[in-house]
Amino acid sequence: MNTIKQIVAAASLVTVALGLAGCAGMSGQDKNTAIGAGVGAVAGSVLTGGSTVGTVGGAAVGGVIGNQVKTTK
Repeated sequence: MNTIKQIVAAASLVTVALGLAGCAGMSGQDKNTAIGAGVGAVAGSVLTGGSTVGTVGGAAVGGVIGNQVKTTK
């Protein structure tokens, strides 16, 4: 059982590292869209008690809002 936990933990770390590396070439607007979709999905899930429709709807709304946010440098 302990070995399975170690494998899951290692696989999770590899997945997170690959996901972060995939964002390296994104524009600011793309990053904002992805962040907005993630935050919206979590918020939609929490507000609707884990409903799939709420999660997907939150991701869609968050992605649109994130896309419209302008970054300044």
